Amino acid sequence: MSSAMNPDFEQDAMAQGGSVVAYAPASSANLSVGFDVLGAALAPVDGSLLGDRVQVKAADVPFALSSVGRYAHKLPDDPKKNILYDCWVAYGEALEKRGLGLKPLAMVLEKNLPVGSGLGSSACSVVAALEGLNAFHGAPLNEHDMLLLMGEMEGKISGSVHYDNVAPCYLGGMQLVLEEHGVISQGIPVFEQWYWVVCYPGTVVSTAAARAILPAQYRRQDCLTYGRRLAAFVHASYTGQEGLAASVLKDVIAEPYRAALIEGFNEVRAQAAQNGALATGISGSGPSVFVVMKDLAQAERMKDWMDAHFVQNEDGFARVCKLDMAGARVTGSEL
Repeated sequence: MSSAMNPDFEQDAMAQGGSVVAYAPASSANLSVGFDVLGAALAPVDGSLLGDRVQVKAADVPFALSSVGRYAHKLPDDPKKNILYDCWVAYGEALEKRGLGLKPLAMVLEKNLPVGSGLGSSACSVVAALEGLNAFHGAPLNEHDMLLLMGEMEGKISGSVHYDNVAPCYLGGMQLVLEEHGVISQGIPVFEQWYWVVCYPGTVVSTAAARAILPAQYRRQDCLTYGRRLAAFVHASYTGQEGLAASVLKDVIAEPYRAALIEGFNEVRAQAAQNGALATGISGSGPSVFVVMKDLAQAERMKDWMDAHFVQNEDGFARVCKLDMAGARVTGSEL
């Protein structure tokens, strides 16, 4: 659950020096079976954080922004071209509608996720920024309002509003995007015994390119298969049918086309199958991939294999994860 539901904690953090640090986890969208409607937040089993952090602190100027972290050099030099600037503007407008105003503040983005990785990098920055801004101002926006704002900001980057990264990143767990009856997204049960091995090879596949390669129209049979498998996965998740859930983690919408954009993907799938994987797929629009396993030792071996054979440069990495059930949260006051 997001710390937006715990304003007392946030106000305590504010009292300790006028600074808050918000963390937002990486996420994997689509998960093969749920194109644009399913996503899950990730937490490495070694206890490390896989995601972005944003510090919001009191300042003498209306707004200041700086970036640090492993992938900060991938961000634009002009602060006004950084999505955090847009988040600050949009959050200010949301406060203004409530008769409130922004406090003078400085933001520091610790960019720990690579851009264009398929691990929800932009969503991560957006969620951490807005979570931090809301905490800094005493949490005047509720969870629903925050999620709407996060979707809007993510849409500025991808070209259209998608919640399959921001929803799990913000709310945690595995999220099914509904956008019906006033409900944006709801969590579904997860298989706690599953390990999610995720690997970013160090290359980039832009969301625009990944969408452009998809066909404008699909065969009726593919549409029926997609709907049937998604329904089966959700049903299996609620009824605890692990074998059924794993068997339908297959993609007929994106993977048949996007696989060609990811060098070595077929080799990863073959290696995973040989090592007892329950499923393998493309994370988001790629180039990151995920492999689902039940045995930790097997998962660690798969991670090591991908580190050696799928990672192509120093930007890449592999992690063994469980699902992050907490989502975005305030972690303290200092980076």
